[in-house]
Amino acid sequence: MTAFWILIGVAAVAALVDWVAVARDDRRVEYAAKPAVLVALTLAAVVLPAAHTHLVDRRWWFVAALVCSLAGDVLLMVPRDLFVPGLSAFLAGHVLYIVGLLQPPSPAGSPPFAFSAAGLAVAAVVVVAAAAFPATLIFRSLVRDGHRDLVAPVAVYLVAISTMAVLAANVGVPAALAGAALFVVSDTVLALNRFVRPLPHGDVAVHVTYHLAQGLLVLSLLS
Repeated sequence: MTAFWILIGVAAVAALVDWVAVARDDRRVEYAAKPAVLVALTLAAVVLPAAHTHLVDRRWWFVAALVCSLAGDVLLMVPRDLFVPGLSAFLAGHVLYIVGLLQPPSPAGSPPFAFSAAGLAVAAVVVVAAAAFPATLIFRSLVRDGHRDLVAPVAVYLVAISTMAVLAANVGVPAALAGAALFVVSDTVLALNRFVRPLPHGDVAVHVTYHLAQGLLVLSLLS
């Protein structure tokens, strides 16, 4: 476990450096620190000893999701407009997170794992209600500003991240729920900041919530 916690610490330090760099608009530091966070978190998930998790199968799906997220980070960070490839990388990551969340613990039932119809329905209502207003603003702005070609990809992405959040609310692991919720917040702020109007400290908010989300998803593998 020592290597796991060292890597979590490295990710935390890199995240703090990245947040300061974003606040100062220091792109050179950001270009190094932001990918470093995901590299450290990915390695932390890889080295997590099987004896310290009942979620061995879920862990490898999460590792793959983190690798896709790292690719998305790089694609969205570079000066060229690679929004669609970056969105595609994160979409793949969310699909992998979804598959990971569907993996039962071993032995079954430890930690709690139960998808109830009522739980899924309640989570779905909460996620849809929370996402409805910002999604409406985003889609209206896409159409208004001549980005109709992005409506379908963004809609598919919204369905994927919403599904991840709904499933995370039903696996009985609070860190997974918190991580998924923060992921939704991060992506919502990013979309509002990019397509609707710039938000005060919007870029910093996106990075902070995103890194906390990914970190909590990795920590959710502990048991």
